[in-house]
Amino acid sequence: MTQRLNMAEVAPEGYRAMFGLERYVRDNVDTTVLELVKLRASIINGCSFCVDMHSRDALAAGESARRLFAVGAWRETPLFDERERAALALTDEATRLGPDGVSDETWALVTKSWSEKEAADLILAIATINAWNRIAIPSRLSPPVDV
Repeated sequence: MTQRLNMAEVAPEGYRAMFGLERYVRDNVDTTVLELVKLRASIINGCSFCVDMHSRDALAAGESARRLFAVGAWRETPLFDERERAALALTDEATRLGPDGVSDETWALVTKSWSEKEAADLILAIATINAWNRIAIPSRLSPPVDV
């Protein structure tokens, strides 16, 4: 698959703005949760570049391969704690926005485990990875074959 467009070259100001948001969420969301959220949204969206990058980033940060493999079936595994499960539930619903948006049940899980500021930062993290996926997929950004 050939890359269609290099966003950083074609729209550098927009790309820098995206990196500003990326820096914000990196500074304000726990690294473990952030990588789980990025991986989960990227799996849902089918973004091979982001699945590859965020699984490698999570491994480099100390995440276990077992938990990363379980992200695809997170509801059926005991490997994630309450905060992580709330973050993954919110990621699922905010990534696949239905006609009713995010359910009250999922929001209750989030507010039980996350402060209002943490929930706001989590929403920004989910929005950011979804935006990155929506840049990588149409431009056909592919993961490197050799790493």
